[in-house]
Amino acid sequence: MRKLVRLIPGWKRILLFAAPLAISAGALAGAYLYATSASAAPDPTIHPGTVGIEVPPPAGLLVHVVGAVANPGLYRIPRGSRVYDAIAAAGGLSPDADLSKLPNLAGRLTDGEQVKVAFARTTSGTVITRTNLNTATLDELEALPGFSAAFAQEVIDYRTNFGGFQNTRELVEILGMSEAEYVIARRFLTL
Repeated sequence: MRKLVRLIPGWKRILLFAAPLAISAGALAGAYLYATSASAAPDPTIHPGTVGIEVPPPAGLLVHVVGAVANPGLYRIPRGSRVYDAIAAAGGLSPDADLSKLPNLAGRLTDGEQVKVAFARTTSGTVITRTNLNTATLDELEALPGFSAAFAQEVIDYRTNFGGFQNTRELVEILGMSEAEYVIARRFLTL
């Protein structure tokens, strides 16, 4: 029987150099094809302009925080987070939150959960109205709990001399309101 294939003399040396080059060229071509196909894939996220609701980028749990928080809305938080993390993501409790009706702050969150924070209500069932500390009149300030006529006048004098309040906490730190009175009064104040 005759051999139909003849090998070039020194073919082992050529194979020794050509095989690694062919393998690396194939790997580079495969990586290029993979990268171009991954970038051409359609974007599965919902675009804010199409639905009318701004949805945070997908990662972690999506929770809806409503009620007496600084910034109610949809928030993405890491898996394993608790209710207090969701409230903190929404800017924390607002001054008109009912502290006796808070959800379980230590409870674990699930994807798609809604966290409701109740508003404080008066005995008649109406929502507490808040008084703007920088624009309120003397009579409006005197009507607030913890504000005497003299303290209300101090507030107006401070506001006039220093251009207004930056934070309601300044009532304690600068004007000397007691902590106990401030805890009650802050529910009725805004800036």
